[in-house]
Amino acid sequence: MKVYEINEKVLKYRFGNPIKTDAVLMEGLEIKKSKIDYFEVIEGNTVIFKYKMSLEDIILGLGENLRGINKRGGIYESFCTDNPRHTPDVKSLYGAHNFIIIDGREKFGIFVDYPSKVVFDIGFTNRDYLQIEVSDNNFDFYIIKGDSSKEIVKTFLKLIGQSYVPPKWAFGFQQSRWSYKTADEIEEIAKKFIENDIPCDAIYLDIDYMEDFKDFTVSKERFPNFKKFVEDMRTKGFRLIPIIDAGVKIEEGYDIYEEGIEKGLFCTDEKGNPFVGAVWPGRVHFPDFLNPVARKWFGLKYKKLVDFGIEGFWNDMNEPAIFYSDRGLDKAIKKAEESESKNLDIYTFFDLRDEFINLSNNIDDYKSFYHKIDGKIVNHYKVHNLYGYNMTRAAAEGLEEISPNKRFLLFSRASYIGMHRYAGIWTGDNYSWWEHLLLNIKMMPSINMCGFLYSGADTGGFGGNANAELIIRWSQFSVFTPLFRNHSALGTRNQEPFAFDENTTKILRNIIRLRYALIPYIYSEFMKAVKDGGVYFSPLVFEYDDDISRRVEDQLLVGESIMVAPIYQENSKWRYVWLPEDMLLWKVRDYTDRNFEIINKGHNYINVELDEIPIFIRKDKMIIIGKHGKNVESIKNTKLDVLAFIENKCLYVYYDDDGKTCDYKDGKYDEIHIYIEKVKDDFKIEIDNRGNKDVKLINFYIVSTNGKIIKKKVEIN
Repeated sequence: MKVYEINEKVLKYRFGNPIKTDAVLMEGLEIKKSKIDYFEVIEGNTVIFKYKMSLEDIILGLGENLRGINKRGGIYESFCTDNPRHTPDVKSLYGAHNFIIIDGREKFGIFVDYPSKVVFDIGFTNRDYLQIEVSDNNFDFYIIKGDSSKEIVKTFLKLIGQSYVPPKWAFGFQQSRWSYKTADEIEEIAKKFIENDIPCDAIYLDIDYMEDFKDFTVSKERFPNFKKFVEDMRTKGFRLIPIIDAGVKIEEGYDIYEEGIEKGLFCTDEKGNPFVGAVWPGRVHFPDFLNPVARKWFGLKYKKLVDFGIEGFWNDMNEPAIFYSDRGLDKAIKKAEESESKNLDIYTFFDLRDEFINLSNNIDDYKSFYHKIDGKIVNHYKVHNLYGYNMTRAAAEGLEEISPNKRFLLFSRASYIGMHRYAGIWTGDNYSWWEHLLLNIKMMPSINMCGFLYSGADTGGFGGNANAELIIRWSQFSVFTPLFRNHSALGTRNQEPFAFDENTTKILRNIIRLRYALIPYIYSEFMKAVKDGGVYFSPLVFEYDDDISRRVEDQLLVGESIMVAPIYQENSKWRYVWLPEDMLLWKVRDYTDRNFEIINKGHNYINVELDEIPIFIRKDKMIIIGKHGKNVESIKNTKLDVLAFIENKCLYVYYDDDGKTCDYKDGKYDEIHIYIEKVKDDFKIEIDNRGNKDVKLINFYIVSTNGKIIKKKVEIN
């Protein structure tokens, strides 16, 4: 074992000769140290780290995974897995995010930089012990020290690099379904958004836009004159976002397939032949994204769609998902033939059934193909969690070469820490279950802690059938997630904002309009989190360290000023809310209303009608409100409203930039510093405009802690 000091807070313990993941950007200097802090280490075929937890310890992190914000009591496997049925006993989802924080008697973070399976047993087998098992002897193990969870996260985010930033229009509402199969269907969806006066920025193209499910193709039958269609949709205010899958169809005459074969850019089997799996098109080969040559080749193929005017993509099926392999299919068919005419008892029937159930995403298949990494042949299982990461890295690097300095919308289903620098994520194929709404709420801060700031769930649920109430309540939470996309599966009920009754359409219209009005605040807070190396969503414990706040699982802080407490139970109009301090409650039906109520610190039971969104403004904080429009680009926020809850004083920095380029990385952005101070029975306001040329007037609604509302207007020079 070698030990490296990254800085005074971070040590890296290197076991063996790890495969380079590019998750961490800092190397550090080797130091003399023989023992790992905090842990008992047991080395064998695997390496086990054991830590005795105290009663007060909470365990945060693990990004996109099951259970609560506090992971204590669960067992989790870090292994990118295509499994839409996220029941409580599931151990792994689409992302592999090996970062946790121990917050209690001792405070420190752990990052296990290993690209295959890692098991985190956090008090499941033995309630007093955290046990981490790495399934190999070659990996990096980081320990990050700090005085608080918030500080540890900031240190970790600095270690792994700045998060991806999408274009500003990607903060608008987005509509998706598997599938809007033709140009006519998409035209009809767009028409209904316009007729119902509901803002929307993007409509998605799922797999049926392709010709026979082949990447980088467009069906001429279903989408004739695609370039003009893209232009026409942009004129109406909508961008089209096509899906790209990991598998390349095996078909003579298909240029992507033939180029990949000719140049040897696909993953291979043990004999060196291109590995054959099956997904949407049937039999496919998988590009070897861990090979830089293959990565560049595939990434530049996005130009085929960029040339049509496409400005955003979602990468799917990139764990990679495998429906079946020839090996598995032959084995299952042979089992069925052997079972023919037999009297199958419970065990022999289960054996037969399991052969077919286990065809998909079979571990034996993942162990049956190989990558070329730095001239060496490496079994896929050893690097499984890097596949989706590097597919999306290929896309990001390709798009940067195709259109330098232009921001594209890009997000992925599978991910590993490090991919956050290239794209966002969505939380995968969920269900229209109330339990998945709650899981979405709990998952967001954990995902942010791992660097993925641009994220969100399939609002309303992908699988299953959502009723109007679930769509409303889920949308009321998704108002605050950077990615706000309604997405549903083939064969399920349509769940667009206009797909239900008239009153539901009205409520959803107001929810989506609120989202657009909040974009000045949401974008400002998102970009400050990126720029300053922080998070956009955080648990209460990041700001309040009382015993109750440490355990709250269903309330989140959004940026620096807002606390949200969504309704996530069916038929509920009330909910319990813990307030660690007095806060200003704004129940929003229509964002132009200004009805406030001060809620006192402590235990509260509040009424929230179906058409209301409870927004809590923290003490000595303010939020920025703009106007809605048909899409983000149509909004010209020359006037802004500030809603503030002031006891003493408050400084808010309103951030903005061009929303299109990466110039923000070079310091090309503007800020308005807004300062409010209570002076006797009045409030003093100071404005320091640092380059903003759009905002001309700010209307202030300032609520004092005694409930008095002061309204003021300030012109901006």
